[in-house]
Amino acid sequence: MSVLPFPSFLDDVKEKGLKKAVFELVDESVERLTAGMNVQDIREALRGEPASRKPNPRLQPHADGFWLHMRPGYFHSDMTGLYPTFRLGWLSTYLVFFETITGILLMVWYTPSPEVAYSDMLNILGNVPMGQLVRDLHRLGAEAMVLIVALHMVRTFFTGSYKKPRQFTWFTGLILLAITGFLSFSGYLLPWDQLALWAVTIGASMIEATPPQIVGDNLNLLIRGGPEIAANGLLRFYLLHVLLLPALLFVFTGVHYYKVIVHGHSLPPRKENIGEDTAKRVPLDKRVYFIPDVLTSEIMWLGVTTLILVVLCIWFYDAPLEHHADPQVTPLGTTAPWYFLWIQGALKLGDKVFWGIIFPGLILGLLAVWPYLDVTVSRRYADRRFAITFFLSIISFVTILSYMGLAEFGVRTSPDVEIFHEMTFPPAHNHVGKLLPVPYEQLVAGVYSTRQTSASPEDAEAAIGAFNAEIEQQMVPDPLVAGSTITLEERVKRDLEVQHLPLPSGLTFRTVPSDAPELLQQLQYFGDRLLAANNELYNAWGAIIISQNQDNLKRIDLVISWDEVKVENGEPVVGADGKPVLVLDVNGNPMRRVSTAHVFVHKDAAYFSH
Repeated sequence: MSVLPFPSFLDDVKEKGLKKAVFELVDESVERLTAGMNVQDIREALRGEPASRKPNPRLQPHADGFWLHMRPGYFHSDMTGLYPTFRLGWLSTYLVFFETITGILLMVWYTPSPEVAYSDMLNILGNVPMGQLVRDLHRLGAEAMVLIVALHMVRTFFTGSYKKPRQFTWFTGLILLAITGFLSFSGYLLPWDQLALWAVTIGASMIEATPPQIVGDNLNLLIRGGPEIAANGLLRFYLLHVLLLPALLFVFTGVHYYKVIVHGHSLPPRKENIGEDTAKRVPLDKRVYFIPDVLTSEIMWLGVTTLILVVLCIWFYDAPLEHHADPQVTPLGTTAPWYFLWIQGALKLGDKVFWGIIFPGLILGLLAVWPYLDVTVSRRYADRRFAITFFLSIISFVTILSYMGLAEFGVRTSPDVEIFHEMTFPPAHNHVGKLLPVPYEQLVAGVYSTRQTSASPEDAEAAIGAFNAEIEQQMVPDPLVAGSTITLEERVKRDLEVQHLPLPSGLTFRTVPSDAPELLQQLQYFGDRLLAANNELYNAWGAIIISQNQDNLKRIDLVISWDEVKVENGEPVVGADGKPVLVLDVNGNPMRRVSTAHVFVHKDAAYFSH
């Protein structure tokens, strides 16, 4: 008689004993969990022994199991090594799930609003346990995912794995590459720092070139959410990043992987007869069963890849985070993300409609239909010289265009602006303006000139005295009154007053106090940079003006004055004597130019070395 109104484990214990009942319960649970494999089957698989039951229970999980139903029961032995896949397809799939997991963890601590997004990033980095590690892993994984998917496509092309019957598989892979790029691009904006704002601004502006103009303008407005990227734009990029694009990614990943399994992994070209596709016909002696060989190999790759990413993020890689996004300040050298540099480089060649929209569309369209254009039966390298040459040409062209997309190529910034930026720019790319780390107490209010550093310490006072007399007498053109001149001192004072910097005591220079050695060091660096740019900033001198703007807040103004040099084709003109050719006024005197910039430093700023 049953202990309970229905058969139970207690009845089994009563009839069979505790040990046998427990074993049968565990065996039955394992078989249900693995969809066909009991404890004995797993033991045999782990020991590398052949299956003792028929039909082979190691194949049943691939038909009845939830997790393994898309995996083949066995693989061709030629496809289990590093070549020809280089594990790139597996790595791409791994990174899809890796990015999903780390992204969900970051979503818990993030709000897509310009008011709090940046502070949330600081909170993740400083207060959330292992928050910085997770963010670094997510960012590094995103960059690696774009690269791995691109390399996977390159490998597929070179081995001819896009040929019939895998044309549609190639097409879905190309879609996955595009989704991966846009997924990474959409996440670029979320930290809401300067790098994110301006990189996305440049990337989004490319859409504006879409013809006709009304379409491009409205697409640009749709992406930005307004005339400028602000709250609406950030929310739209967030929804793209966490909802729409991941949904498309998972759908096409499923379709792509399904097609890979349906047609089988294409064998190395030399392993098949020309015109044959024997991927689905795996001889018995060439079969490598998923359980246990391929499964244990993939678990090993899972651990090794994760370990590599963690090691890189702990010791070598820090996801960049610059200062808070400021639409009013455009940093120098801003570019689109590296995987879109080739489009930015193409835009430097000419018309933005052709090079920004039509040209990338032609390349992607040509790659999409290439499997239908390449009707060569053979997949062997020697028989595909034209296809391989064609693809290598595309890779070379894209590489050159990516180099052209760098900020340094084809774009020239005036040297005074570069020097100002180098001296005062906020933290960016692990660098900070030279003046910002100077200790707050060493930023002594006063007016200092690079003429001090060009003289010996003993002669510094005399050099500054002579310089004060010089600027009081030197006449320069008045930009407000044609044909009129004013003293250089008045010109500098006027330029500073426009920036609301009062100089009640006049523009009287002094030497840097002896208790401000770091300030003197940066003044020396300022002078050295001016000297290095002498061909364009001829006979230049610089000034650092420090004023107590408010309690605990100081303002630093930089001034550069130089003789204007003739420029042709973006380069200064040099005379026969090796000196720059100067621009002269109506009286035959050098035209003197003045440029200014400023930055504020708070006493509680985190720039200081101490």
